[in-house]
Amino acid sequence: MTSQEIRQKFLDYFKSKGHLIVPSAPIVLKDDPTLMFSNSGMTQFKDYFLGYKEPKAPRIADTQKCLRVSGKHNDLDDVGRDTYHHTMFEMLGNWSFGDYFKKDAIAFAWELLTEVFGIPKENLYVTIFEGDASENLERDQDAYNFWKSHISEDRIINGNKKDNFWEMGESGPCGPCSEIHVDLRSEEEKAKVSGLELVNNDHPQVVEVWNLVFMEFNRKADRTLEKLPAQHVDTGMGFERLCMALQGKSSNYDTDVFTPLIAKVEELSGKKYTGILEDEKDIAIRVVVDHIRAVSFAIADGQLPSNGGAGYVIRRILRRGISYSYRFLEMKEPFLYQLVAVLQEQMGKFFPELEKQGTLVTEVIKSEEESFLNKIENGLIRINNIIKDTQNKGETVVPGNLVFELYDTHGFPADLSRIIAEEKGLTIDEKGFDEEMKKQKDRSRGDSEQKVYDWVNLEEREENFVGYDKFESETYITRYRKVENKDGEFYQVVLSESPFYPEGGGQIGDRGVLENATESFEVLDTKKENGLIISLINGLPKDAGALFYAKVNVTDRKNSQANHSVTHLLHEALREVLGTHVEQKGSYVGPDYLRFDFSHFNKMTEEELTLVEDKVNQKIKDSIALQEFRNIPIQEAFDKGATGLFGEKYGDYVRMIQFGTSMELCGGTHVKNTSEIGHFKIISESSAAAGIRRIEAISGDKSAEYFKSLEKQITELSQLLKSKDVVKSIEKLILENSTLKSEVEAFKKEKAKGEIGDWKGAYEQKGDKLLLVKKTSLDAGSVKDIVFQLKKEIPTSITVILSDADGKPMITVGVSDDLAGVYQAGALIKDLAKEIQGGGGGNPGFATAGGKNLDGLENAYQKALNI
Repeated sequence: MTSQEIRQKFLDYFKSKGHLIVPSAPIVLKDDPTLMFSNSGMTQFKDYFLGYKEPKAPRIADTQKCLRVSGKHNDLDDVGRDTYHHTMFEMLGNWSFGDYFKKDAIAFAWELLTEVFGIPKENLYVTIFEGDASENLERDQDAYNFWKSHISEDRIINGNKKDNFWEMGESGPCGPCSEIHVDLRSEEEKAKVSGLELVNNDHPQVVEVWNLVFMEFNRKADRTLEKLPAQHVDTGMGFERLCMALQGKSSNYDTDVFTPLIAKVEELSGKKYTGILEDEKDIAIRVVVDHIRAVSFAIADGQLPSNGGAGYVIRRILRRGISYSYRFLEMKEPFLYQLVAVLQEQMGKFFPELEKQGTLVTEVIKSEEESFLNKIENGLIRINNIIKDTQNKGETVVPGNLVFELYDTHGFPADLSRIIAEEKGLTIDEKGFDEEMKKQKDRSRGDSEQKVYDWVNLEEREENFVGYDKFESETYITRYRKVENKDGEFYQVVLSESPFYPEGGGQIGDRGVLENATESFEVLDTKKENGLIISLINGLPKDAGALFYAKVNVTDRKNSQANHSVTHLLHEALREVLGTHVEQKGSYVGPDYLRFDFSHFNKMTEEELTLVEDKVNQKIKDSIALQEFRNIPIQEAFDKGATGLFGEKYGDYVRMIQFGTSMELCGGTHVKNTSEIGHFKIISESSAAAGIRRIEAISGDKSAEYFKSLEKQITELSQLLKSKDVVKSIEKLILENSTLKSEVEAFKKEKAKGEIGDWKGAYEQKGDKLLLVKKTSLDAGSVKDIVFQLKKEIPTSITVILSDADGKPMITVGVSDDLAGVYQAGALIKDLAKEIQGGGGGNPGFATAGGKNLDGLENAYQKALNI
């Protein structure tokens, strides 16, 4: 049975049991402050369990893309070194929201595994929750009773709270769970050791394949448990492990989930995969085929590699794959990007985003490979220089802080530094490296860490966003909590009627004021968390239950919504000018400017930029009224012609914004008429990533300020040049400057000729060679010409020139050709450059170095004489 057939059989089975089959949610999360990525099948249903949203159906089934590379669930370091850990994996799941419970969930699981998939019953074991006296939780006798009607009692194993009581987090829905384990060992091995002894003991062939979670409790903030008003089922089955079991393999990597990718790596690298766990080559191949899946899906869902947040995690995964292929597969050129086509062939049917975004995914990965391989080459030069310095000092331990600097600043893998050092008979100062790593983590934690206290709930009221229609409203605080971070103590509040727009869709969160007759608090920011609109204020009201007035900063809001509406007009204009391949890939919308990222593979020409700008401004002049469709079925919006941001998670009902022919799904705030935007001006166009261009622009008040500033500059230039024709006057100045430069260059050459004559007689005999050490204020070009001339005319000579032209220290060394192999200009310059806090290089006959310390030239002069 192929992996595609296995996936389809799972979905078909639960569809036959009355389950709604839903697509996988994006692997990248954009509206959950507690998670960067979907790390389990239940992530997209979190709001259902928390009671923030109504489920689409009481029974649901799906296959969910998951990523576990950070935080509590981090499998990254295990990937490649065993047979079953992965960064990206699929979680097959079936869900019941207040519908069926333990009996049916157990019966469904047993029937599917044993009758549909045909796993021998004697190969299965199940675990149940044994209870926990400290929480007054009894043994899950119901699960035991239901299981024993399917499986012999000696195969039902008690499990502790760690293994068999599932919790969403520190608080929230939770409950006992029942795991199903499969024994994939040979009959001979089973005869030696019972599978009972190997369950939950990390045996690679006695593995958990499915977890059935029975949510019946709510964990409160004080850690006590209370019964939920309804009971839910949440199950998760590892797709890759299921394929291993059904295809009779001993490793996930031997299934057809991975074998096509492995075959392509073999073809491209010329290395044969043998499946040996300890073989570094095989580890590298497993790392590569795992990581390409994680990175491809993340990029397809809208997360580009970057230097921060989720983007940094994706870049780190990709670089780990590149590093392994460079070191153990000897792949010095980009090649991972060629695996994307194989992945599309394998998974495109079930995950169409891979097909739709395939070109972008391929180009981004290729660009990242080129960049990182270049960093590796440069890093190799740096680490070899560090090792030489260590050896020259007669030491055997490479400083850990230097290895960390290579890793942190230049992206050079620390384990590669270790390997190179060991090859030279040296070790790394691991303690020093770890200390630097800890400092970095502490700095990062200090910037982001905050202590969030429990919610204090006040009078229960409806909590609504009214900001589409109002800039201010009467309101009550329904709940609040204290927050402490590096900037001090603040409070987060939820309002019964909030006019404050929460950050989302690229638009920043509103600021403003929350006040009543006796108190006033600044609203510093507004965000959305698990369906709640949360505003951050700079204090706690004396009477939090009193009536308040919430007032948005109207100037900032109007400027922000003008910029947001412009992004819609800009998107449409870009598609008209460049082509329908253009898709939005990210945005920032604030009161001062907007940033718009979009898919396009070439730098835009000035003509294209002008045309786009003109199209947007024409729409502004046309005074197009906003048509807003709130809470309409998503399919109806698409039928009308709306576009959505790919990788965004939309509900069944959406909001559609229309300005003429521009129609987009959007939750942001907008102008009522395009004429309110005033004017649109593109400030810059640049590359954001491979295949992604970025436009930064302004509108409204900022656009007016921009042109006023330009007008002022032109007026000042006109006065300065004493001419109304500024362009003609500047052209005249440029011509005059060019003529003067030519005259200065001629003067310099004449001066240099005079210096050559003086310096020829200044060489001193030093043993079997001639030495000239001279200080001058000549510019670098003149010094270079002189040194090359002296090398030709003065045999058996070394020339050292120290110059301070333009207030910057420079050292130049020339070695005559007949001393080649005896003296190295590059080696000499490296030593002398230390005195001016600089660096440089060259070849054995000529080298230069610049520096920062002008006063160090005197020390360099004396050192040159001594050498």
